[in-house]
Amino acid sequence: MQTCPLRVVHLGKYYPPALGGIEEHTRTLARGQAALGAEVRVLVVNHATATGRDVTFDHFTSTPDADEDDGPVRVTRVGRWANIAKLDIALGLSAAFRRLARWRPDVWHLHTPNVTMMLTLLTCPAVRPLVITHHSDIVRQRFLKQVVRPLEAAIYNRAASILPTSAAYAESSELLQHFASKVTPLPLGIDLEPFQHPNSTALAFADELRRKHGSPLWLCVGRMIYYKGLPLALAALKSVPGTLLVIGTGPLERGLKALAAELEVTERVVFHGPATVDQLVGAYRAATALWFPSTARSEGFGLVQVESMASGCPPINTAIAGSGVPWVCRHEQEGLTVQVNDPNTLAAAVNRLLNEVGLREKLVVGGRARAAAEFDHGAMAERSLEIYRCIRA
Repeated sequence: MQTCPLRVVHLGKYYPPALGGIEEHTRTLARGQAALGAEVRVLVVNHATATGRDVTFDHFTSTPDADEDDGPVRVTRVGRWANIAKLDIALGLSAAFRRLARWRPDVWHLHTPNVTMMLTLLTCPAVRPLVITHHSDIVRQRFLKQVVRPLEAAIYNRAASILPTSAAYAESSELLQHFASKVTPLPLGIDLEPFQHPNSTALAFADELRRKHGSPLWLCVGRMIYYKGLPLALAALKSVPGTLLVIGTGPLERGLKALAAELEVTERVVFHGPATVDQLVGAYRAATALWFPSTARSEGFGLVQVESMASGCPPINTAIAGSGVPWVCRHEQEGLTVQVNDPNTLAAAVNRLLNEVGLREKLVVGGRARAAAEFDHGAMAERSLEIYRCIRA
């Protein structure tokens, strides 16, 4: 007797080409599950206009509905009317839920934090069984945290299983401690192949970066938002040689450029903007190290660390208490870990990497091995499907 494939719906915030670790994880997990035989659909808010312009951070720019196939994964992007206080107003979500419910999914998989999707879930009590990947707590927005907590409690009570990205994060999360019996850590994974074996386009871009910027070349990757700690990177650059390449966009970009001018490092900072996959792979190849100076538990994991380790580019991260960041890349094993909010210790680690004979080479070897052993997307997808099967059993 042939077993019917699992039907899975992922409920994300946005979906690539939208930038961000949660967005990329949603795609990687959905594709990985589909490759293992599951039928997978994704429901998100549309982050872009009809012309493809990213309006994630625009408050009153509307977006259209859109449906597309991302390989074997069917993606539904619901248009939004506005974004107010980081809450997407997407009135079509309830109807989209009802359409997907008629498909009879075996599992609904929510990715949080995601207030918009949780509010819609309250109006759809039939959405079960529910699995939640808890990427991070709401940390900085204290008022929002208190307002949202009853909503989180209602949705997390309904969940059959809750998947933090690391045991370290689960142990430090006040929210997750209330649901400890449901918690099963599921570390994030990526498709390591492009980073382990870059194609000719990526290698050519790496060569171009080396010619333009020389060595050492330092790299920051991610959205320009408060907890990424980019002001600390600019401050640290004053005390180290080389050029800092910043890949990403975000609401703090203008302020960061002004700060670079104030610190008199403008000529040694390259704001690249968004990058293609090949450009990103090439940047990791060209860089001496990844700077990852995040400052808050909003940074729960740091997927770019895995990309960097797989590429042979050791990360320098921060010891964020209760975050999985220093667990993903461990001090003096795959990278270096420095104090939070301290550009001086970041600069000291950078200079140590330059001056201590054999250190970078040791970290490169350790990083490649850990990425392959712990953070492969295939293993993550297999484990997630096994969790689903246990719920259905």
